[in-house]
Amino acid sequence: MLRKTPIALLIAATLCTGAAFAGTAQPAIKVLATGGTIAGTGESAGSGAYTSARLPIDALLDAVPEAKKLARLSGEQVVQLGSQAMTPEVWLKIARRANELLASPEVDGLVITHGTDTLEETAYFLNLTLRSDKPVVLVGAMRPSTAISADGPANLYEAITLAASPQAAGKGVLVAMNDQVLDARGVTKTSTTSVATFRSPNEGPLGSVANGKVELMRTVLRTHTRTSTFDVAKLDSLPRVEIVYGYAGDNSAQIDAAVKSGAAGIVFAGVGNGNFNPAVEKALAEARQKGVAVVRSSRAGSGRVTLDGEVDDAKYGFVVADDLNPQKARVLLMLALTQTQDPQALQKLFFTY
Repeated sequence: MLRKTPIALLIAATLCTGAAFAGTAQPAIKVLATGGTIAGTGESAGSGAYTSARLPIDALLDAVPEAKKLARLSGEQVVQLGSQAMTPEVWLKIARRANELLASPEVDGLVITHGTDTLEETAYFLNLTLRSDKPVVLVGAMRPSTAISADGPANLYEAITLAASPQAAGKGVLVAMNDQVLDARGVTKTSTTSVATFRSPNEGPLGSVANGKVELMRTVLRTHTRTSTFDVAKLDSLPRVEIVYGYAGDNSAQIDAAVKSGAAGIVFAGVGNGNFNPAVEKALAEARQKGVAVVRSSRAGSGRVTLDGEVDDAKYGFVVADDLNPQKARVLLMLALTQTQDPQALQKLFFTY
């Protein structure tokens, strides 16, 4: 009997999930709303001032009537907040509800509306914790609904287009913004206000979605969703992990405060290749001796942090974030610490996910 390779399994899973779409003229897509700028309103169409998370899910769907030609749509308001107020507790709530819906034969895919400030973190958390090959697409907006040329309706239409496409099955959690399809692991917000803010600096987009057409050029090979070992059904909370930012003339104050306050892990956003000055090196080494997990990431914005490069990671028991940015490394470390505190095991997880 031939043993299936991971690639063969991925293809089989994609074909299997695609069968759900083939059996009906329109796939059933559930839109989960969490708030954000896409649901925001302002007093003036020409002003930059607005309040996020005002519009309910029904109003968002009413703004894209053409989407009803793509799928059988239904909406649900999971939470209503600006994503700057997102918390791990809300992540768990969204993940549990999403898993419930994805397990139902009545749902073929999910679209999740979200504020852009922390969209990448929620997307990656869901990428690690959802247990399905069905399409899941996060979407947001850089301009509120009342703005001139609001981008929310177009982005939402494209997200529904993507979620309704068999091409999105088995790819993990995706992000649809500004005509692009991006993967949850690689995507990050790169501009404070531009509608082209979301990019994947290391690998680039998966493809595009525009004018009702999906074109994907590559796939995702890192472990995610259905093959992930992280199970939110067994978690009531997540370990606390702090991000400490490195800079010229840095000292141990932030690290000491994190350890004193009871952090289970520290992600150090180091300079260059995840580096730090001698005072910080000493403080991080002492944190490790106290049982605090330490992950070296970088503030650089792209590239990989090298294991045992300029830093003797093996000596101290440090972990490198690979090419995850600090905020994504924090998400993975929070989940990883629910399984192990061993540095070698943690490192394996960072090279797997």
